[in-house]
Amino acid sequence: MDAVDISSLSKSVLLVTFAITFLLGAVMQKTGFCSMSAVSDIFIMSSWERLKQWFLAIGVAIVGFVLMSYLGLIDPLKSMYTGSKLLWLSAIVGSTLFGFGMVLASGCGSKTLVRIGGGNLKSIVVFMVLGLSAYMTMKGFLGVVRINTLDSVFIALNTPQDLPSILSPITGIARTNLHLALGLIVGFAFIAYALASRAFWTAENLFVGIFVGLAICAVWWVSGNLGYVAEDPNTLEEVFLVTNSGRMESLSFVAPYAYLLDWLMMYSDTSKVITVGIAAVIGMIAGSACASIFTKSFRWESFRNTEDAANHLVGAMLMGFGGVTALGCTVGQGLSGISTLAIGSMLALPGFIFGAYLALRYLESRSAPNPCS
Repeated sequence: MDAVDISSLSKSVLLVTFAITFLLGAVMQKTGFCSMSAVSDIFIMSSWERLKQWFLAIGVAIVGFVLMSYLGLIDPLKSMYTGSKLLWLSAIVGSTLFGFGMVLASGCGSKTLVRIGGGNLKSIVVFMVLGLSAYMTMKGFLGVVRINTLDSVFIALNTPQDLPSILSPITGIARTNLHLALGLIVGFAFIAYALASRAFWTAENLFVGIFVGLAICAVWWVSGNLGYVAEDPNTLEEVFLVTNSGRMESLSFVAPYAYLLDWLMMYSDTSKVITVGIAAVIGMIAGSACASIFTKSFRWESFRNTEDAANHLVGAMLMGFGGVTALGCTVGQGLSGISTLAIGSMLALPGFIFGAYLALRYLESRSAPNPCS
């Protein structure tokens, strides 16, 4: 494959990623799919509907990932989530901070992009602060703090940290077969939980849960198959084209914020290029904007008061630091990561929920009347 083919293939990867996330942004705008709302609905309205949408998407993503792996379409061990170093403390603390922050900021990383497309000015502020916080946590002052504290506590495994790799030597079952079996069992368990109640069986619930899960699988295929080159003519090594991690990626909306800001600020630097993550961020905003304009739901929205502004600023900073520390957001770890059956993702998922719960209780206490007044 020559350099022209590499360039053409890179463009195809970016265009397909943009198309997938454009549709995803439109669907999320129309249906209100949101992991933060899934948690808040439980504690505020005792409604489990949106959590079941999220769990249905998780189940579909796991089943889709394991089937693509079994068929040889992607290599499940080439993602950033399956490394042998289990950063368990970073996953727990980072996800809890992210969960707390997403409530203060009125939505997770994906919801922020959807809200920007709908005309929410608060979310533009969240986007910029989250992106700067994420960049500082990756390469700046907060990164030094993260590496010297949370990331210094880890478990070094002899295998990749996904369940099939860990259990295969113990059970004596070939990893490929065990991955298929575990993936189908865990994936269908999530799906069964979501579908257990007939009240959940509405066209919108089923559509959004399945669509989001398939979108995660689609981007896995784009980066891990369409964008995979076994031998780069320049380096003679395998390469996953236009990914920031240099590995197979699916959707995540924390680090790509930072990469987009970096690309915009350093645009004249030819080493800065659009990647899968950047294309996904742009696609989400564009899809949401088109859907909101088409449905006439687009409207400008700003901060209500000083406390509202402060909450969003603090929430954005917590999401930036927590998301990078946990290696992903509620989409990055809570959908993409967990589809790989990685232990770190399994630790992060309850952390997001627990952090959101703490933030909801904090906001509840702030709104409670003062008995001494």
